[in-house]
Amino acid sequence: MKPDELICVLEAILISAEKPMPIERMMNYFELEQKAGRADIRSALETLQERCNGRGFELVELGSGFRYQTRIEYKDWVSKHWDEKPPRYSRALLEILALIMYRQPTTRAEIEEIRGVAVSSNIIRTLIEREWIRVVGHKEVPGRPEMFGTTTQLLDYFNLNSLDELPVLSEIKNIDEIYPELAKAVEADAAEEDADNSDGKDEEKVREEPELIAPESESAVKNKGDINR
Repeated sequence: MKPDELICVLEAILISAEKPMPIERMMNYFELEQKAGRADIRSALETLQERCNGRGFELVELGSGFRYQTRIEYKDWVSKHWDEKPPRYSRALLEILALIMYRQPTTRAEIEEIRGVAVSSNIIRTLIEREWIRVVGHKEVPGRPEMFGTTTQLLDYFNLNSLDELPVLSEIKNIDEIYPELAKAVEADAAEEDADNSDGKDEEKVREEPELIAPESESAVKNKGDINR
């Protein structure tokens, strides 16, 4: 297959795909006589990425493969496609998710030891149902507790190719400056918690986190194929 033809075929496949596609799967779309090897496909994908320069969308490589998506700087406009508000996550969920991402594989007890509070079963269930975390094994200690790790779906959601792209903890100076919208959401949650605890009662050192309802909506940055359908 000629390079120009291969580029067009891959472009059509990726635009119509519902999920990110790894190179291995793309190779299965071609017959042996068409001679579309890994190096050929990789070269064609690089050309497609270059063609996105100056456009409102881009071709990105994520944890589970390649996909077309709108650029993050246009999320405010793209989000007008949907009426529902972006999902809000509690401080507890974000802390637990961060601990799993940086310390995986880790157990529930290890998370509780670091945070000083009990981990809500609803939060763990929410993260598993969203396919952001999974059980990767059991620790060889009495009770053999489950050990949690992250998934490729989590990488896709946060536009990451691998966990190596996470910021180094020692380099994170001010999370409020890096993610101002997240900081505002956390402040709002903290204000609600303060209002709930205004009766003056002391909290126990180890307590159960408030229940969390699983968010329904997805990120404002959607797969370009989804936008066109």
